[in-house]
Amino acid sequence: MTGIDFSPLNRSCIGFERLARAAKTAGPGDSGAFPPYDIVKTGSDAYAVTLAVAGFDAADLDIEVNDAVLTITGRKQADAPSSEGAAVLYRGIAQRDFMRRFHLADHVKVSGAALSNGLLTVTLAREVPKAVTPRTVPITTARAA
Repeated sequence: MTGIDFSPLNRSCIGFERLARAAKTAGPGDSGAFPPYDIVKTGSDAYAVTLAVAGFDAADLDIEVNDAVLTITGRKQADAPSSEGAAVLYRGIAQRDFMRRFHLADHVKVSGAALSNGLLTVTLAREVPKAVTPRTVPITTARAA
């Protein structure tokens, strides 16, 4: 009997997702391994997704949340003209367009984003409304008369 390894789903799902929903929506659409990223749990209900986006400016990046899917897109603008006839002899730093999708669990919201030193960090927070938090119902007993 062979088991199914669902650990790859953990790389693109944040929070306490429902396995069926993640399995249904996981699929092609990511751009392979570019750009590399980390997902870190920074608190009991807080997360951070950090992408290595060297060479991208804030104007080249777009962050969108739609139907519990966080999409981060990078579109590199045309390079500025070289100064004084300089030409690039070798380009080893990837600057291609990309799209990364992360499936968010229920009640996980994007709380901010920052770009610093070539790293884009998107902060997330899990905010469960009071209406859906568990509550205790007291049990009363009827006394015989």
